[in-house]
Amino acid sequence: MSHLKKQYKEEIRQELKGKFSYENDMCIPELKKIVISMGVAEALKDKNAMQDAIKELTLISGQKPVVTKAKKSVANFKLREGQAIGLKVTLRGARMYDFMYRFTNIVSPRIRDFRGFSKKCDGLGNYSLGLDDQQVFPELNLDEVKRTQGMNITFVTSAKTDAECFELLTLLGMPYKKAS
Repeated sequence: MSHLKKQYKEEIRQELKGKFSYENDMCIPELKKIVISMGVAEALKDKNAMQDAIKELTLISGQKPVVTKAKKSVANFKLREGQAIGLKVTLRGARMYDFMYRFTNIVSPRIRDFRGFSKKCDGLGNYSLGLDDQQVFPELNLDEVKRTQGMNITFVTSAKTDAECFELLTLLGMPYKKAS
């Protein structure tokens, strides 16, 4: 069992139960999945861009990404239906907790001019953030990275409100901006 999952089961659940006074243990929010997605616009021009992005996202997440394809043709963007335009990975279980631990303790401090993430959830108990550069992940060999690629990371929880989601992610180690 990963360190973060063990901490969640032993400490964080009790703290959440005490703070929000849940009557049933099944109501305590938990992290369901983490979705990492990349839009690879260069894949339309450069055929190797998609392969490079697949390799990098595989190293970052620990599992092979799914290639997402265009649903509709858009003439202004020179986009055809069925063309590969992005990648996504859904992490669950042990890989999810390992990624969360690495992201909060290793990757976040490496982000340039990092002051913390904003405290805005989506109203349904999920939290999304965007990274401009994949080079903050220590798994990547910086000599092999040919282009900077951004990504979106969504933390999906079973929380019903933003306050519960925010508290859960804070206890799991997510660094948020300090109120001034």
